[in-house]
Amino acid sequence: MRIAILEDDVALAGLVEMTLAEAGHSCEVFGDGQVLTRALHRTTYDLLILDWNVPGMTGLAIIEWTRGNLEVPPPALMLTSRSAEEDIVAGLSAGADDYVIKPVAPAVLKARVNALVRRAYPSTSPMVEQFGPYKFDTRADTVELEGQPVALTAKEFALALLLFRNMHRALSRAYIFEALWGRNPDLPTRTLDAHISNIRTKLNLRPGNGFKLVPIYAYGYRLEALAG
Repeated sequence: MRIAILEDDVALAGLVEMTLAEAGHSCEVFGDGQVLTRALHRTTYDLLILDWNVPGMTGLAIIEWTRGNLEVPPPALMLTSRSAEEDIVAGLSAGADDYVIKPVAPAVLKARVNALVRRAYPSTSPMVEQFGPYKFDTRADTVELEGQPVALTAKEFALALLLFRNMHRALSRAYIFEALWGRNPDLPTRTLDAHISNIRTKLNLRPGNGFKLVPIYAYGYRLEALAG
């Protein structure tokens, strides 16, 4: 999972990042709320971990901002020293999916994050996944369109499945790059565009088949299922 951490205490932010990296998550740390909102315009995160009192914009305001500005807001976990009952109620009422009071043991934080991830992204990955006329076999990494096999490379298959599993969700270029090639890949920026072009052509992603692959200027791509 790709996680954004909003925490202006550098030492604590480093500890949270290290703890979650040990659990297999990829993290990016922000010390200012407004800087985080700008990043949310550019890239995709699966989870937000938010302190309450930080420069620029509070963690609570960030949650409210995501609900009003992002088509699919990521789940949010408040990680704060504010322990009053009214603060906890305010955080959860604003849309936080969990509320953890500092200090928290690394093992407990890891468990709370993993539990939230399981709730937000339930594991529903059968060996065969059907999306309209497209059938993905995740055992063999093969895809069929209306019963006919479509020849895709391994990366093209992974990209197509990522887009179909995130239907209607805008995915940033950075998010897709990391999902397919790992963090900070040494690849030309046009590599992703070439793969997008290939799957659009090979899978015939057009309204007639019920789907549309939409480029989002200065951000990334979104696969849409068309009504009717």
